[in-house]
Order: sequence, then structure tokens, then C-alpha cells
Amino acid sequence: MDVHSLLAAVGPWALVVIAGFVFIESGLLFPFLPGDSLLVTAGLTHQSLGLSVLVIALVAFLAAVAGDQVGYLLGDRFGSRLFKEDARILKTSRLRETEAFFAKYGGRALVLGRFVPVIRTYVPLAAGSARYPYRRFLPWNLLGAFLWAVGVTVVGSLLGGVPFITDNIDVLLTVVVLVSVLPVIIGALRRRARARREARVPSPQG
Repeated sequence: MDVHSLLAAVGPWALVVIAGFVFIESGLLFPFLPGDSLLVTAGLTHQSLGLSVLVIALVAFLAAVAGDQVGYLLGDRFGSRLFKEDARILKTSRLRETEAFFAKYGGRALVLGRFVPVIRTYVPLAAGSARYPYRRFLPWNLLGAFLWAVGVTVVGSLLGGVPFITDNIDVLLTVVVLVSVLPVIIGALRRRARARREARVPSPQG
């Protein structure tokens, strides 16, 4: 998705688009939206959008917090019942991977997961499914939303002052997207390699 052209096209509705994308990616179980590149681009082009970095960061932060709240409530209410093995998006395998990620890192997963596409969508759901105490979920959610939404937006705005960045924004955003999805690609390759190794292991003879 060309987020640069998208933000330029929507004009005064840019804040609504930013809030909507961040909220949906964070809490409505649709992980394939360009959250990272959208925030970087909004920070880079905030002047042409007629918006201050503070306003963009605040809106993104609130949307990220609200999205994770919804994800947690969905997990607490429905858990794994939303997922199916043969689903296109809500695959049981994805939930299990995220639950393992959450079990390993605990509340920190809510912060770390913000910076990993796909994982950031399912971590709050895994927290709710695991009945992680809400009083502990909330501060981690706030911290993760702040570091990701505000941090990425501010970094984008700082990079906007570098001529090389502004002159090569399309190439650099492509790099941002590739770096963002790299952990997902590596994870998929590892799972495939593990499955192949397991397939080669002969079954024990009775």
C-alpha cells in the first residue's frame, strides 16, 4: 500500500485514516495494515498534511491503546473460539504462536509485540485468552502504545529534516516495510524448516 499517496489523497481526513488503521491493526484482528510505515510517513510529511507531530502522535497513541483494549476484551470473552485451523487470517496456529510469545515475555510482550507486525495484533488477544490480570495489562498497554505510536511518529518527523530522506521517501518506506515484516518471514522459514526436519524423522516402530 502506498501510504504516502494515501495520506496526501485524504487531506483533512488524514487523522481519521491514521486512527482507523492503528486501531484496526491493534485490536480488530486484521494484521495486514501498514501501521509502521503509516506512522513514519505521517511524521515525515506532517507539514504538507497541515498537522503537528504532537497531534498525530496523540491520535495514534489513543488509537493504539483503544485497539489493544478491544483485543484484550475479545480474548477474555471469546478466546480461541474466534480462530480456526483452515481460516485465511484467524488461524489457530497464529494464536498459539502469539500465546507462546506472551508466555515467554509476559507483560513485556505487550511492549515488544508492538514493533512486530502480526504479533502486535494478536498479543492483546493472547493476554485476554490467558486471563492476564487487567490491572497489569493496562500499564504495559499504555507503555507499549506510547513507545510505538509516539516513538515511530517522532522518529519519522526527525528524519523529515534530512534532505536525503525526503528525496528518497518511497525507497526508504519500502525498506521500512521490509524490515518490519522480516521477523515474520524468518519465523515462517523456521517453522517450514522445523516441519521438514520432523517429516524426515522416521516414526518409531512398534
